Amino acid sequence: MKYFVLMIFCMAGFCRQVNAQQVANYSTGTPGQENYEEFSFWVRDHQRSTIDYTYGINRKSLRLTYAGKKTSSFQVRFPNRLVLTLTPRGNTLLVTDSKGTYRKVFLWKYEGPENGVGTFCTPCAKDEKEAMKLIQSYYLK
Repeated sequence: MKYFVLMIFCMAGFCRQVNAQQVANYSTGTPGQENYEEFSFWVRDHQRSTIDYTYGINRKSLRLTYAGKKTSSFQVRFPNRLVLTLTPRGNTLLVTDSKGTYRKVFLWKYEGPENGVGTFCTPCAKDEKEAMKLIQSYYLK
């Protein structure tokens, strides 16, 4: 009986997934090449969480810091204090620096099986619209 009551509470929305997490991945360049760059924007328990930056042939990874919202964009700070501004453009992200020397467009990155090979990424945004909704809801508010 107690499990039946618990099930009714959960169905009514009173239970929340403890480790609810989602990620929106955006990349530019070619994976496995020097020009490759990727941002992963994590949302955990319905709150903005970590931002990871991966780059290069060996997929080196850095943890970035959310540096705040601007009018229609937000900023991230690298460990070396570099700040980049990320501006949504449709379903893409325009990434720029303050000096005007860095300007790239990042596209939503699919993570999952291709041609039946690979594993499904459970927390990954299922498409570019869902990824942008995560960005809009948790990084621009």
